[in-house]
Amino acid sequence: MVDPGSEPASRPEVVDPVSEPVARAEPAEPVGVSAGLPVGASVGGPGGAVLGDPAAGPGSGPRRPEARTGVAALSPRYQVGAALALAVVAVAVCVHVGMVFLHVAPPNTVSKAHGKAIDDWMYPEFEQNWKLFAPNPLQQNIAVQVRAQVRTVDGGSRTTGWYDLSAQDGRAIDGNLLPSHTEQNELRRAWDFFTATHDNDNRPVGLRGALSETYLRRIVTLRLERGGAAGDGGVVERIQVRSQTTNVTPPKWSTEKVSTSPVYRVLSWWSLPDGETEGGAR
Repeated sequence: MVDPGSEPASRPEVVDPVSEPVARAEPAEPVGVSAGLPVGASVGGPGGAVLGDPAAGPGSGPRRPEARTGVAALSPRYQVGAALALAVVAVAVCVHVGMVFLHVAPPNTVSKAHGKAIDDWMYPEFEQNWKLFAPNPLQQNIAVQVRAQVRTVDGGSRTTGWYDLSAQDGRAIDGNLLPSHTEQNELRRAWDFFTATHDNDNRPVGLRGALSETYLRRIVTLRLERGGAAGDGGVVERIQVRSQTTNVTPPKWSTEKVSTSPVYRVLSWWSLPDGETEGGAR
């Protein structure tokens, strides 16, 4: 029995589970979480990996910036150079298009005031014509031929036969899927330039007539040099150019009658300057 006057015996202390929490192990920091950043913060801006997000994978972290390509990859100095080069090309294209427009357009105030500058820009490389779109297109075959007077090694002189330069270009173009622009147009345009600046007696009309003679002479002289017309040790002293014009035969259903006999336009002999002999033509 227990004495009522005595102090009760000490009881074992009962711990209230609600009032005192039990110590638990701290969760491990998610892999890839940077120190000092809260869980859930995104790295790399919008669309970046979310720290602590299991879906981001164990190796997710800050993304590297994408490498720049093209002009943006150049240094500022080279970017300025590229911009200047592009500006120069754009200006040249605009000037060329403007010159072509003024050349083919009907006479106007600008073309009359700056006609010489326009002609100097266009001739002979960029000359334009509308023969293909004319109501009556060109219906003739025109061949440019040349022969040469050669000084031989022993001091004698001989005259070669006629070289059909147009036929040579035709053979080079026939069957060629990518024919040379030179083979197609150089000789033809040189002859058109000559006939447009000379009268029927082959006399030059204006300053461009002399220019067309020089242009045509250099082309045919270079062709002769390449073809070995002078022979071993020989030198071309003079050349003579002619054209052979033949009408195109009308189709069978046409009632048009044309002559098929060739017509020749023979120029005078041209003496070659010292700079154009012995392979000096350029």
